[in-house]
Amino acid sequence: MRSIAITGATGFIGTVLLSHLVDQGFHVKALYRPASTPTPDQTDAVQWQPGDLDDIKSLRKLVAGVDAIVHCAGAVRGTSLEQFENTNTAGVAHLLEAAVEEKIPRFLLMSSLAAREPSLSAYASSKKSGEAVLVKYQDRISCDILRPPAVYGPGDREMLPLLQLIRRGIVPIVGDKNGRFSLIYVDDLVAAVCCLLKSDPAPKSRCFELHDGQPDGYTWQKIKTVAAHLNGKEPRCLSIPRSLLQMIALTNAGLARLLDYRPMLTPGKVREIFHLDWVCDNTAIFEATDWQPRILFSEGMKRLFP
Repeated sequence: MRSIAITGATGFIGTVLLSHLVDQGFHVKALYRPASTPTPDQTDAVQWQPGDLDDIKSLRKLVAGVDAIVHCAGAVRGTSLEQFENTNTAGVAHLLEAAVEEKIPRFLLMSSLAAREPSLSAYASSKKSGEAVLVKYQDRISCDILRPPAVYGPGDREMLPLLQLIRRGIVPIVGDKNGRFSLIYVDDLVAAVCCLLKSDPAPKSRCFELHDGQPDGYTWQKIKTVAAHLNGKEPRCLSIPRSLLQMIALTNAGLARLLDYRPMLTPGKVREIFHLDWVCDNTAIFEATDWQPRILFSEGMKRLFP
């Protein structure tokens, strides 16, 4: 397998994945949106295809002749199910339609751990629906689903403010104080994608959750311990009340309707944040590949803030 088509190649995860694929000798065809992205430079290793997920013609050009597709593009901001589904559900369907027409043998979907709890938010519901679309095609194309937890690393903008505070010795407890959650450094995530691409395809769809090697996830106490080691002193903990986040989320939702923008923090996102169990299990991906995570949160923080 030498030729890969990817979507979301200009985003956080997609940018890192593109670099890893090229470093490993793959030829990459990458989708970009001309309306929002300057035309990237074409190279021997990367062919850029202008288009969008609702443009079947451009999607056919993107996937023509490739050995596999990695679908990283996704919507993470919005207030309504329709705003998320246009990308996270319909986008999957359009890309699969093009893949089947071009007889592409393999499809990897970058979903989200949020899909495990679709009732929590419009985002989570749209991700679960996108997975369901993929499963419907499993008799026509080998398909795998990746459900990463919170992903961080160079280029990430969503988690960066929180991580900067931790590096400074302030631990904002965002969510239930008894919650447990998995994390993964972006390099480990894209390494898992590369391992899957090199492994034998399965006859039926598979769903993989994955974490950084912390098997029972992290607690806020564990994050506090990491912060203490990083800073050489006891960190200060700052508990963020749910009522405050809820008030901000409701304000965002109201302003979004008036000003036509898509916020990150919404009432649905608050429900996600306060969910008690976001712990992943690496068993399935260990059985399918030789992938091993290498970067625990303590090491990831050192890489992010050397």
